[in-house]
Amino acid sequence: MNLLASSSDGIGGGAFTAIITLSVIWAVLVIAGWWKIFAKADRPGWAALIPIYNLYVMCKVAGRSGAFIILFLIPIVNVVAYWVLMLDIARAFGKGVAYWLGLVFFAPIFSVMLGFGSAKYLGPVVGTIKACRRAKLAPASGG
Repeated sequence: MNLLASSSDGIGGGAFTAIITLSVIWAVLVIAGWWKIFAKADRPGWAALIPIYNLYVMCKVAGRSGAFIILFLIPIVNVVAYWVLMLDIARAFGKGVAYWLGLVFFAPIFSVMLGFGSAKYLGPVVGTIKACRRAKLAPASGG
């Protein structure tokens, strides 16, 4: 009796193939989207291919310090750090909270929309009122 023998009906193999295919499609969409996002922000597009460096470049596009990536090493904190980073990136392109939710929950679709769409990179908005006004996310003061 061979316990390691696979089933000959192919049911498990088809599901595995579908999962792998969908994973590859997901990865290609995310990489293509971030490549274009980085290019719009005058960063190297190929950075989307390098696992930790792409996170560093995302921080720079968002206006965060490169040290911000340390937060991604802390469980639970990394989820919040990702949300904050995606919000900052959405704002850097003049997008609001609804787009941020799209980047968080539907990354392949919204990264492609941001990268290949008509959105312009306005620059980082972290800590700068002037950049927030440029992105029309903060009211202009009267003085």
